[in-house]
Amino acid sequence: MYVKGRTLPEAWELSIYELWRVGNKVWCEYNEWTIDAPALIVVEDPLAEPRVHLKGCVAGLRGLKEYVKEVLEGVNDWRIGRDWHYTYHERIFSYLPPVFKNDEEEVRRLNQMEYVIKKLKEAPYSRRAVVVIWQPWKDEATDYPPCLVYLWFRVIDGYVELHTHLRSNDALKAAFMNMYAYVELQKLVADGLGYGVGRYIHVADSYHIYERDWKWAEKFVEQIDRGLTRRYYLPSTALERAERRGRAEALGEF
Repeated sequence: MYVKGRTLPEAWELSIYELWRVGNKVWCEYNEWTIDAPALIVVEDPLAEPRVHLKGCVAGLRGLKEYVKEVLEGVNDWRIGRDWHYTYHERIFSYLPPVFKNDEEEVRRLNQMEYVIKKLKEAPYSRRAVVVIWQPWKDEATDYPPCLVYLWFRVIDGYVELHTHLRSNDALKAAFMNMYAYVELQKLVADGLGYGVGRYIHVADSYHIYERDWKWAEKFVEQIDRGLTRRYYLPSTALERAERRGRAEALGEF
């Protein structure tokens, strides 16, 4: 399936509508049926407001803000090796190769974003500005490997374009939050290079809706059909307001 939208909320919403229309019924490793299809989602202006779709923020606005911090700042990296197998921040900003350098017990962690910015400064047209997430020596042995496989950046006509490739993507409960956070990575590279933010392209080999969520999906598609979903579009400033409110509540100010 292929969809294109100008903004993130529009493109994500169209992707749910199209998946529900053309997806196949496929059994999955979590012992339930899914509506599933390969997906190519193009967002023409990913920083255009409104940038938030409330229906895509399953964890709420604060949850989306926390997820962005998790990906960009590593606020949950401390959980790796405890109750988490990985974080995207660790894989992107502190990638650990499987081989010791010169057989010594020192391993040089790789900041792949530094490499991307350096590479595109040298050659904005390069096809080699790639961030790899997958670690087969680790991920093949876990029941919960990363869904994101790699990121591909390139400068086109003065704008940084980002393509993300996912092996698997929960369309209803994860995709919008994923897309929002990956666009923040795109902006990080663009700011580092002094360019604008261009198209965002989201590729998922398995873009799916779990059977447990089919009633929710059907209702959402009906709302889209009736033109009722624009009320769920919010500006990105809503995230900051939600975060401030959360801090105030923690301090007992509400």
